[in-house]
Amino acid sequence: MKDLHMADVLEMLAYHKDLPQDIAEESFSRLMDGTMTPAQAGSFLMGLKTKGETTLELASAAKAALAQARLVPNLTRPRIDTCGTGGDAKSSFNCSTAVAFLLAGMGYDVVKHGNRSVSSKSGSADVLEGMGLPLTIEPEAVAGELDRCHFAFLFAPGYHPAFKNIVPIRREIGCRTLFNLLGPLLNPARPTHQLLGVPAPDFMVRMASVLARTNIERAAVVHGAGGYDELTTFGENKIVYVRDGWIQENVLDAADYGLGRHTPEAVAVSGKEEALDVLRQLIAGGGPAAMQDMIILNAGMALYLLEDEMSLAQGIDAAREALCAGVAEKVLNAG
Repeated sequence: MKDLHMADVLEMLAYHKDLPQDIAEESFSRLMDGTMTPAQAGSFLMGLKTKGETTLELASAAKAALAQARLVPNLTRPRIDTCGTGGDAKSSFNCSTAVAFLLAGMGYDVVKHGNRSVSSKSGSADVLEGMGLPLTIEPEAVAGELDRCHFAFLFAPGYHPAFKNIVPIRREIGCRTLFNLLGPLLNPARPTHQLLGVPAPDFMVRMASVLARTNIERAAVVHGAGGYDELTTFGENKIVYVRDGWIQENVLDAADYGLGRHTPEAVAVSGKEEALDVLRQLIAGGGPAAMQDMIILNAGMALYLLEDEMSLAQGIDAAREALCAGVAEKVLNAG
């Protein structure tokens, strides 16, 4: 749409009009390739935020970002990501990273897309770096890493060079924009399965609807009791399942599956050093019971997504057995 004028797009947003697909796709393409001016880009993002981003607009943003990304080639096996959006501001331990290690230790391919800390005391990249694992893996090397240890960490800045056009604008805006939701939708390894956490229930159906437009086989978008972007053991969790283009809403209480009822304080960490120390304990089969149960719950859900013939209860049982056996350490010990 070479004749698209940004003034017209901004006018539509000012009047709270949703963008048609062709206009949304062209607008996000211009945003990603840097042809929007900073003033236009800031107005565009704030216009979308004020109006409320639709599923179509979010999907168009993801499509434009992936078109500029360094995609991972030569992946043929099922693979899962355990990435949340962040933004729950809970300072909890690195549950999704522990889950990723556990699944990889069980022999499932995990392509974890992540970044440094946003709302937690220590992000996935921070703890992986602290454990001595490389943050920089070239796209062509990912398949080999999965063959070697079933785990590959895809450090987001290395796979999305176009975001250099966005970062300064987001920093100047200083508040939530659509980009706070995009991260889990932009995995350059294009996972076949996904456990995706969001910090507010309002985002659940939108995120699930975007996933349903992709080639994802099975996914669960979750919002944990207590306002977490992961399943928790604090009460009733909300879930939107995605399967073959369809979505279905549900609820889940960990107590119904024999897991303890814990408190948010029991899964919090004070900083990077504690986050790293407790993660080492957990992947070795130890650590606090509250954190163990949270890992088991999330890993059980991931197994339920990955295995068509496995019930959620069976997934939770399998995750409990594997965690206690310390199989998550295989990722660190792979030669």
